Amino acid sequence: MKEKFELVKNYLYDMNVAIVSESPEEELVVIDDEENGIKSMVIDCESPIVILEQVIMEAPAETGAFFKRLLQMNRSLVHGAFVLDEDGTRIIFRDTLQLENLDRNELEASIQSLSLALSEYGTELLSFSA
Repeated sequence: MKEKFELVKNYLYDMNVAIVSESPEEELVVIDDEENGIKSMVIDCESPIVILEQVIMEAPAETGAFFKRLLQMNRSLVHGAFVLDEDGTRIIFRDTLQLENLDRNELEASIQSLSLALSEYGTELLSFSA
């Protein structure tokens, strides 16, 4: 599946996002596109899927209203969702795509979905972290 990893990297180069680190052995890259709110997004090629994850924020101490609002926000996302990490301490944007038939438009749409979500909900998300 190394050829799929290289294909994903080529798509990222075509999209002019910065690959800030990579692990060819793990078929994983970390990207930045700070103009669009993308910072340290992990893209992991785990056949048969590619996983996109970016940490958004620490989960607030008071979670009831926050988690309800996250679920409401998820309803409007085009791709991906806001999720909790395994420890339940951080909010992450996560999306999974099929690797076998992945095309550039699909990968780009997934990344742009996070950009749109941050532009729409960023201020509101920050208000929960205060």
